[in-house]
Amino acid sequence: MRAKNYRLRSWKNDSPNVAKRGAYRLVFAEGIAEFLIQQPKRRQRQILSLARRLAEHPLIRSDYRLTHESRREIDHLLIDGYVFAYWLDHAVREIRITDIEDAS
Repeated sequence: MRAKNYRLRSWKNDSPNVAKRGAYRLVFAEGIAEFLIQQPKRRQRQILSLARRLAEHPLIRSDYRLTHESRREIDHLLIDGYVFAYWLDHAVREIRITDIEDAS
């Protein structure tokens, strides 16, 4: 029996391949505010919308994971031209976004 690939190809709200157990609360690092302020309003709204969608589906498999100097594993996910770096705090149901980079 062949394993099913659960990697998302697109971010559709009703996708059957996404594990959804309720949205996590978004928490942004301080540097994110500076990044967002430098963006035009339209891109600000787009980035916040993508972050909300990530919080709605926190268990999605990331593209890669790096270990921070604090020994915390930081997930990185490319979404619509932005790389979101984040870690999940399951105990308090938060997704902590540590960095957002423009990948375009």
